[in-house]
Amino acid sequence: MAPGPGAIQPGAAEMPVEVAVLIGLQASGKSTFCRTVLADGRAVVSKDDFRNARNRQHRQMRLVNEALAAGRSVVVDNTNPSPEQWQPLVEAAREHGASVVGYWFPPDPAGSAARNAVRDDRTRVPDAGLRAVLRELRRPSRADGFDRLCAVSFDGAGGFRVEVLEEES
Repeated sequence: MAPGPGAIQPGAAEMPVEVAVLIGLQASGKSTFCRTVLADGRAVVSKDDFRNARNRQHRQMRLVNEALAAGRSVVVDNTNPSPEQWQPLVEAAREHGASVVGYWFPPDPAGSAARNAVRDDRTRVPDAGLRAVLRELRRPSRADGFDRLCAVSFDGAGGFRVEVLEEES
């Protein structure tokens, strides 16, 4: 039986189940942020972990739904540049009574290109891939179904600054 609204993760006192959706360009710090800030007991789902899968979206959604059905929070560590990518995640969260938090990494194309250029061959993204995601990238809003939105940026000291975004007037 799926947990209801406000469900509590087993062994995590007063920690409601949520889906954290990372939204931003490749090489914007999403995976490092996930690893250092969000991966504390949450299931981490990234299409990068199954590059050779036939239907990566289907596999992602299966893993997200399995974690939520087990009462676990989930971090989806992909570019998720538009509603077409994040809407199925919002819907899955709602079906399991979980909240949805969007972590927006405002685009810095030059910074992402520089960080991408020093990646190893396995993790480097072709420049055309960066440009394609930049064209599709849209800032999320609460109207997209997110319960909370945060902007994430580098803090200049090797960490991150997280700012809760207020709704636009």
